[in-house]
Amino acid sequence: MKKIRYYILTSLMTAGLTSCDLFSDFGDLNDNPAATTTPIVGALLSNAIADSQTGIGVHAFLANPGYFCQYFSETQYSSASLYANTQSDFSLIYNRSLYDLQNIIIQDKSNSMSAVAKILQQYIFWTVTDRWGDIPYSEALQGASVARPKYDTQEEVYKGMIQALKDANALFDGSLITGDLVYGGDVAAWKRTANTMRMLMALQLSNKYPDANGYAAAEFKAALTDPAGIITTNSQNFKLNFPGGNFPSSYFSLYNGRRDVAQSAPMTSLTSSLNDGRQVAFGGATEEQGVAATSESSDIGTPYGVERSKAEAFTSSNPKWARVLRGDLRGAASSVYIITAAQAYLARAEAADLGWTTENLSEVYKKGIELSFEQWGVAAPANTYFAQTTVAVGAAGAAANKKNIAIQRYLASYPDGLQGWNIWRKTGYPQLTPAPDAVSTSKQIPHRYLYAAGEYTTNKESVDAAVARVSGSYTQDSKIWWE
Repeated sequence: MKKIRYYILTSLMTAGLTSCDLFSDFGDLNDNPAATTTPIVGALLSNAIADSQTGIGVHAFLANPGYFCQYFSETQYSSASLYANTQSDFSLIYNRSLYDLQNIIIQDKSNSMSAVAKILQQYIFWTVTDRWGDIPYSEALQGASVARPKYDTQEEVYKGMIQALKDANALFDGSLITGDLVYGGDVAAWKRTANTMRMLMALQLSNKYPDANGYAAAEFKAALTDPAGIITTNSQNFKLNFPGGNFPSSYFSLYNGRRDVAQSAPMTSLTSSLNDGRQVAFGGATEEQGVAATSESSDIGTPYGVERSKAEAFTSSNPKWARVLRGDLRGAASSVYIITAAQAYLARAEAADLGWTTENLSEVYKKGIELSFEQWGVAAPANTYFAQTTVAVGAAGAAANKKNIAIQRYLASYPDGLQGWNIWRKTGYPQLTPAPDAVSTSKQIPHRYLYAAGEYTTNKESVDAAVARVSGSYTQDSKIWWE
């Protein structure tokens, strides 16, 4: 109903603007000379960037995907990790960040501003389709003219996002960019980010387009070889830097003082089995800032998918159970990583293993792992790390490659739960055991979010069509298209 009210309000405002004579006798008595009547595009961009990594971006760091992929365990409110109903509403995402960015495009103050807005929109749409599957895309954000947008298929959404990223890069023309909290108006950086997103999106389609000459491989190679380049160093990472104070890091806002979320035992068991040095960054001994243990690491993972009494018994007996990230890495001024050089290199390793490129698989794979360690301030792993059978890769197509590359991509994406969930859903790795105390009917790890009840009220025809396209019964266990 919130969306319908918005459309009605927009229509009434439009009617009022076209019927000025009706109110002409009142003059300008009610005009506020101090009010802003035209949106400030720089403020809209800043707000959308911040919002995508705080209120709406919670999905990436704390909400259900992080529990589904077993990065995290719940220590008190065990519903998400026990696979309670995944029905969730995406309307707030459209009404806030996506519409702020659309407003920038509508205002058309500069081509470069519109290009940045379009790139950020694709990132947000990406996070939405990977949770719900088919979503409003081509007809979304059109206001009252399309009050009930159709749900595009996930295939259409992915192809639309990849094309939109190419269009955005072509739109940059040196015009002014304001309010850019990520790259400070650096056009080259935004182009690299757009190309890296294209690569990662294309790779996500490898189960549907596996052929080396198919759509996904062609788009991957086009992004990789684009003259504008891709993200290759940690200094180029797509990340949000926070000043602290009144503008604290999302990591700080999400985890400071919280005792209800932990690093999971499956995650700490994985890093332990690999003797992986990143664990000193991934787990912290306290949820508090400014105490003696703020910068102390922990590798004591909390049991995954157990009811509250069991989880609380464990944390009571193990006061230094691993919190999500070491304390000094989730401080008020900590950076939040969105897309990194490590993720890009490891995606290139997977593409090389698939035969999509002729890049040296071993070299790009090793570089990706080293960049991930560097990103977290951890010393580069010794050669013995790469020699482990659970880490090493052979020639393209070798039996162990798929598993080992997927696990390294999973580790390099921490603590972005959505990316971890994506990797597991696409590859089956790491091999995860469902929650022992699961409450869902199937007791299996969910594969999708379900559409909210409000969608059936406000956009029934479109949501019904999307549900009808799902193979088999429509439940949280139904795989999404690219799986």
